[in-house]
Amino acid sequence: MSPTALRAQAETQAARLPPLLARAEHLAGAVLLGEHGRRRAGMGDDFWQYRPAQIGDSRRLIDHRRSAMGDVQFVREREWQIAQSVMLWVDQGAAMRFASSDELPTKADRARVLSLALAILLVRGGERVGLTGTVLPPRRGNAQILRLAELFSQDSDDDYAPPEHRAMIPHARAVFVSDFMGDISAVQLALTKAADRGVRGVLCHVLDPAEEAFPFRGRTIFQSVGGTLEHETLKASELKDRYLARLAERKDELRALCAIAGWQYGLHHTGASAQSGLLWLWRALDGGAAA
Repeated sequence: MSPTALRAQAETQAARLPPLLARAEHLAGAVLLGEHGRRRAGMGDDFWQYRPAQIGDSRRLIDHRRSAMGDVQFVREREWQIAQSVMLWVDQGAAMRFASSDELPTKADRARVLSLALAILLVRGGERVGLTGTVLPPRRGNAQILRLAELFSQDSDDDYAPPEHRAMIPHARAVFVSDFMGDISAVQLALTKAADRGVRGVLCHVLDPAEEAFPFRGRTIFQSVGGTLEHETLKASELKDRYLARLAERKDELRALCAIAGWQYGLHHTGASAQSGLLWLWRALDGGAAA
């Protein structure tokens, strides 16, 4: 890629960040922070554990009785209601850039806004958020949100992106957001790897309303967003029943995989409000939302 083309691509990616961040911040602001009933070290009243003192610890946190037993100073940690690290995977495949109407957001846009708003809520609650894989390990802070927004704004040339399952932290939580129109075996592999590590999470299935209704008639050319697949038919309406049956089968497969892995499954349409989708995700992370 030439320097001019690379700069143009970088400027295009950077231009997306402020609107994405603004919409995610606005969406997150509409959701009240709830409490997580997880035992973690923090500012609660109940004793949790001792650990060696570290640089930056306040002297008032040192437990002098425990420290007097040896040459190492120990901090008495207390319980705090904070959950574990949360790892996100957001489908950046070309198929996610579909929208059946100019009045609707693309699936990619909705997925990114929901995921970034969720990350903002989690970070505000003191949790660590990152991406599955090795690109961005879970961390706290506004800098992490900016990095997430940057990575979410990148597109893949492939029609369908498989879920990233590498480097999952044992017993953490995860959120996968996609239209899940690609190879189901890739989803099965990712959820199996997650379950093997004790990772529980949420699978958010994002679809455009037209993908549910199949409102096509007469001569129609179906083409993938990435341009690698194309099918022409003179009677599109005759494909409707078979398509809807396949879609229902895919939903059932995803629900079954989630049930085996101990995950929550949820369906979100881009025609619905983003706030409803975020509320569901927020509650589902603690197992409080019905599929």
